[in-house]
Amino acid sequence: MNAVCVVLVLIGSVQSIASDAVLEAEWKSFKEMHGRSYAGDSEELLRRRIFEDNKKLIDTHNARYEAGKETYKMGVNEFTDLLPSEFVSRMMGSLNRTAVTADYIYEPSANLQIPESIDWRTKGAVSPVKNQGTCGSCWTFAAVGTLEGQSFLRTKRMVELSEQNLLDCSSHPPYRNHGCQRGYPYDALRYVKDNQGLDTRSSYPYQGVQGRCRFRKEHVGVRIKGVATVRSGDERALQAAVAEKGPIAVGIDVQHLQHYHSGIYNRPCFGPAFLHAVVLVGYGRDRGHDYWLLKNSWGNWGEAGYFRMARNSRNLCYIANDAVYPLF
Repeated sequence: MNAVCVVLVLIGSVQSIASDAVLEAEWKSFKEMHGRSYAGDSEELLRRRIFEDNKKLIDTHNARYEAGKETYKMGVNEFTDLLPSEFVSRMMGSLNRTAVTADYIYEPSANLQIPESIDWRTKGAVSPVKNQGTCGSCWTFAAVGTLEGQSFLRTKRMVELSEQNLLDCSSHPPYRNHGCQRGYPYDALRYVKDNQGLDTRSSYPYQGVQGRCRFRKEHVGVRIKGVATVRSGDERALQAAVAEKGPIAVGIDVQHLQHYHSGIYNRPCFGPAFLHAVVLVGYGRDRGHDYWLLKNSWGNWGEAGYFRMARNSRNLCYIANDAVYPLF
């Protein structure tokens, strides 16, 4: 082997060692940050390999982002040691969309001037981001988000409401909710109407597991008269509704959200089978791209618990298909 070959081999070895050291540091940091401990060496080895594969995917995507070929950035988060199938089964529900009978289908007010952008957080109509944990209870957080926001716009008081009340008490017929497995914001709101109220979060705190119903009418924080929907598939109507009425619960199919970090998510969805419920709290335009502003329930994930998704992009991920809000 000549001198040039020896040098190249040495350089390659040094680069490999450096890369391994960086990955080891990232793995250690990930475990410490998210409090990870695994059941034995084999489980830890599996999780590390998954982490490494996901990290390669993230790095490859971010190289495209830096080159201006993507509109959103990926990053390491609490889901980076999960397979895509594990992420979907844990954080989203597999649902068959069925028609609902709403009390009212939204129609914009006469002469409504729809603003170019709106962010209900700046008006005080959005409570702090919560974390659903490993329970698939996103539907409760979406329902609570639209209840809190629209109640605030009427009373000018932010009263945080109980997701656990919905989880425990509306997971039975005639409602189509199934606790930590899946559920619908529509049925959650229907329960609030039928039950003549929903308890406050302080009186009925979130536990992340379905338990017995402990609703107490003396702790009710909100009452509603009905449930409204927005014309299915109509993004223009959805824009008008969030501008005129306030935060709205929506269902989206976004299996690729596992690695989202920031920017405007624009990845095509596989199909309408996997539903994740979130709160639509505004919309706008950034660097020539229209977006929806969405509040998630995964703690400090994404853009401080929020994410932006492409708007006016052929009803991306079916965002306009299942929009609902309460009637007061």
